Amino acid sequence: MAKVKITGHASGTGVLTVTAPNTSSDRTITLPDSTGTLLDENSSLPAANLTGSIANARIPESAVTQHVTDPITKSTDEPAGDTNPSGGVGTLWLRTTTGEMYCCTDATTDDNVWTNIGDGTGAQPIVYATGGTESTYSSGGNDYQSHTFTSSGTFAVSVGRSVDVLIVGGGGAGGNYHAGGGGAGGMQVVSTSVTAQNYSIVIGAGGAGGTTSVGSNGANSSGIGTTSLGGGRGGNYRTTSPASGGSGAGGNGTASGGNYTQHIAGAAGTSGQGNAGGDGSGNHAGGGGGGKGAVGADGQGTYGHTAGNGGAGGTNDYKTGSNITYAGGGGGGVWSGTRGSGGSGGGGGGGHQNTIVAPSAGTANTGGGGGGNGGQGNNTSYAAQTTGGSGIVVIRYQR
Repeated sequence: MAKVKITGHASGTGVLTVTAPNTSSDRTITLPDSTGTLLDENSSLPAANLTGSIANARIPESAVTQHVTDPITKSTDEPAGDTNPSGGVGTLWLRTTTGEMYCCTDATTDDNVWTNIGDGTGAQPIVYATGGTESTYSSGGNDYQSHTFTSSGTFAVSVGRSVDVLIVGGGGAGGNYHAGGGGAGGMQVVSTSVTAQNYSIVIGAGGAGGTTSVGSNGANSSGIGTTSLGGGRGGNYRTTSPASGGSGAGGNGTASGGNYTQHIAGAAGTSGQGNAGGDGSGNHAGGGGGGKGAVGADGQGTYGHTAGNGGAGGTNDYKTGSNITYAGGGGGGVWSGTRGSGGSGGGGGGGHQNTIVAPSAGTANTGGGGGGNGGQGNNTSYAAQTTGGSGIVVIRYQR
């Protein structure tokens, strides 16, 4: 029979002989407790008094509360900016349809960043909003997303943020008899904030050209709390004056009673949106329609000389990061001499009566004014060519 010798602190020793069936020799055990007290199975031993290792130690399953949670979210979809994982930064996401793996590296509410750590590179794009034609580009050291609306629709915001907005109204129709060019649609640029909701975007149509009667103003464009007016329509020789709008139409050319010194003044534009049209001359030369960047030019000459050019438009880079010109005025029409050119930014050129040159319509989605008709005989066949260009709305924001 083997013996086990148990020794305590130096102040107390003792020998206890026990049956040890699995050993053939005696063993001596020194108690680590400084009191020399033999601990029973219900006592605690200070951790500081434990050294070494225990071979083949086991923890009973009954002593462990198991709580196993799958640390990876599995989905057929990609994670989105508003996923908001409960695990915060470090949450893993497996897209089961592609095998791509993402890790949440920024858990800002509704603005999460999911970095692709599997089959792909870079961060998963955050969907801030949808609507229109979407495009991304870099400009001035910043990354932008743009939403371009060429027809009415909805800008659906999922994550609120600051946005820059370009809004151009529809261009006005050119006049139809020795007439001034149509005024450009009003053009405005604003910076504001949007919240998570749907915003209605309205794109103004260009003003329809007239036949024996005057045409119409362009329709208003609106969105994100801002409205840009449609351009003013040109008038009729001797009967109807040009109209105001975002930009005003050019004045009619006239020669009532052979008085070649008289003229019809161009119509006014709206402050902050556009400019006035040019005056018509006393002898059948219309003034140019106003544009965002400049007033329309006056018709010149006392006997059928030069119609006014349309006013220049304004530039903006929200769509692609490169400047695009919008809201040019329509050129004036002339009986004989030189017809007016359309202003940069979609303005249509004026017509010429004697050489049978048709006016040109304003360019679609620029808000350009329609060109003025050259003469009375062209009214019916050239009505479509005097139509103004439709408007546009572009919304951009930093990614």
